Amino acid sequence: MIELTENKIPVQVLSEKLYDETCGGIVTFEGRIRKSNHGKEISKVIYECYYPMALKVMDEIKASAFKKWNVKHIIVVHRIGDVPIGEVAIWIGVTSTHRKEAFEACKFLIDEIKSKAPIWKKESD
Repeated sequence: MIELTENKIPVQVLSEKLYDETCGGIVTFEGRIRKSNHGKEISKVIYECYYPMALKVMDEIKASAFKKWNVKHIIVVHRIGDVPIGEVAIWIGVTSTHRKEAFEACKFLIDEIKSKAPIWKKESD
């Protein structure tokens, strides 16, 4: 599942969707908005994207993770629009039989999405 949303990310609901009795490794990542960046106070981050291309790129990244690691499930949800301090801007969940693959795939997903997906952020004070 790959999704872009203007709504709060339902962390608990997504975590429950990852459950699979064949998986012993479940790794999640929450990227939250912090109140300062490089010493500058902010009140929110505004995310914009080119929807069709962002979804396509994120889906390609997800497909690459499935090819590189023996993972069973991947969920990625990224916020778009105004995201206040403390809220989740991106949530990633990965399941696999063993933890190593889930950790590696999760790290790959966040790194690739941040560097390749056409999603831009602007900090607001």
